[in-house]
Amino acid sequence: MNKLISNNELKFLIKENESDILNNLDKLKQNNIIERIWKKDFTVWSEKPDEVSNRLGWLDCNQIPSSSLREINSFVDDIKNEGFENVVIMGMGGSSLAPEVFSKTFSSKFNIFVIDSTHPDVINDLEQKVSPEKTLYIVSTKSGGTIETISLMKYFFTRAAKKLGNETVKNHFAFITDPGSGLEEMGKKLGVRKIFINDPNIGGRFSALSLFGLVPAAFAGFDLFKLMIELNNVVKESQQNNLEQNSPAQLGAVIGTLANKGIDKLTFFISPKLPSFGAWIEQLIAESTGKNGKGILPIDGEPITAINNYTKDRVFIFIHLENESFLENEVKEFENADVPVIKIKLKDIYDIGKEFFKWEFATAIAGYLIDIQPYDQPNVESAKIVAREMIKNYIETKVLPQNNPKFAGSSFDINTDKGYSELGSELDFDKSDYEYISIQAFINPNSVSEEKVTELKKAIQKKYNLPLTYGIGPRFLHSTGQLHKGDKGKGLFIQLIEENSSDLMIPDEPLADCYSYSFGVLVKAQSLGDRKALLDAGRKVITIELGLDTDKSLNKLIGMLN
Repeated sequence: MNKLISNNELKFLIKENESDILNNLDKLKQNNIIERIWKKDFTVWSEKPDEVSNRLGWLDCNQIPSSSLREINSFVDDIKNEGFENVVIMGMGGSSLAPEVFSKTFSSKFNIFVIDSTHPDVINDLEQKVSPEKTLYIVSTKSGGTIETISLMKYFFTRAAKKLGNETVKNHFAFITDPGSGLEEMGKKLGVRKIFINDPNIGGRFSALSLFGLVPAAFAGFDLFKLMIELNNVVKESQQNNLEQNSPAQLGAVIGTLANKGIDKLTFFISPKLPSFGAWIEQLIAESTGKNGKGILPIDGEPITAINNYTKDRVFIFIHLENESFLENEVKEFENADVPVIKIKLKDIYDIGKEFFKWEFATAIAGYLIDIQPYDQPNVESAKIVAREMIKNYIETKVLPQNNPKFAGSSFDINTDKGYSELGSELDFDKSDYEYISIQAFINPNSVSEEKVTELKKAIQKKYNLPLTYGIGPRFLHSTGQLHKGDKGKGLFIQLIEENSSDLMIPDEPLADCYSYSFGVLVKAQSLGDRKALLDAGRKVITIELGLDTDKSLNKLIGMLN
């Protein structure tokens, strides 16, 4: 091999690292990695087939029968012809992130809402926006037991039934799940309108081009057959043993090689014409590689700054559409600097399917090179287990643990003089102990402006000069949460907890008139559970309690940081 791909759609500028990358491409060739991946050989990543052999169905995403695509299109047409105007998609992680990309990148005949929050105010806001009479609710969960998704389903099914009646409401619900899941069983029991059964051999974060992504894509207005044509091209490319012509494999080799050299912070700058794509990549990479004391950190949404302000462990990735002016001056500055740069250009929006697959394949290659099994998530359950136990105890006692010294770690109420002053000294930590900072915001994302969040990010950037990520809870628990507990432990975690101004009860079962706990309790338990799981994993956590006036408290925090 003489060189890396450099064309109109993909360009690598990796400076002095090129020889190491080419050596790893030779390693891929010598070990027949491409051929073995396509033979679904689990030994590429693990000595055992567990959670590998049954997770490789994503490779066959372009083989979905035409009859299945027509079935989806027919379902969408029926919904439109019956006068439905709104589509609400409930899911977490892989069941919400790809649908969010599709829904935000194309013009749809429907008003599409993707909800992956259990914040009472978010739920209430959505309820005010959509009328059940004009709404189809899509419930999407692979396992059929995701607590956030099932709680949302119980709530909206029960609420919609009060307006539509117990029989009519069935016509307003469709489920997407794996065969034999609890959701499939519940769907049959309730008699919902449609149950889409997905290939069970596809993991959640690799499911963008399965039914979990394609059904929402069809509602978003995508031509599924055109999407598949474009997808076929990149699938064929990824099968090339001639790696000079295999851009997905090269992308994976670049990422994996640089990560092994300590250049493991993938910093994404993505066109606003591709909204939420960065959040999807974030889950894919973080959950696939962040384990066993290793991890490639994806950074999405960090404000761009001068090149000399960045740490030396960065890879800069620019993704945009063709014929689009996007950060042109900044890109030139980065290109001329001594830093690794990857430039990706999509010719049109239908290239998004290709891009999904390209990054999935690249992640599989990177996993091989950094010696990580990319399909399991051993640390995801840790926070869930704690949260479930807290909810169980709450049902019995009506009490949740409090953030106090007995709970361990540092917790500060920014609305008290003592908490405010003590937080100031806590924020003056030695930044040399950390490689990145993660803000974990258990807040209503709709109540805080993007400008305010950007202001907070910039203040943290200026003070610490460390890579910075930002996640909304509990959404990030199904995205970057695995990496937070599974990587080498050099992250600092700042929890922002707001007090709910209102609350909504969760029915114990759909249509039931009995309630054991609320969404407010669920969110609180999840924040406490994640905090404890991080502390148990030896991570540094600073919890800042914002109170009821989140905007005011954030202003105080920003002032403190500045």
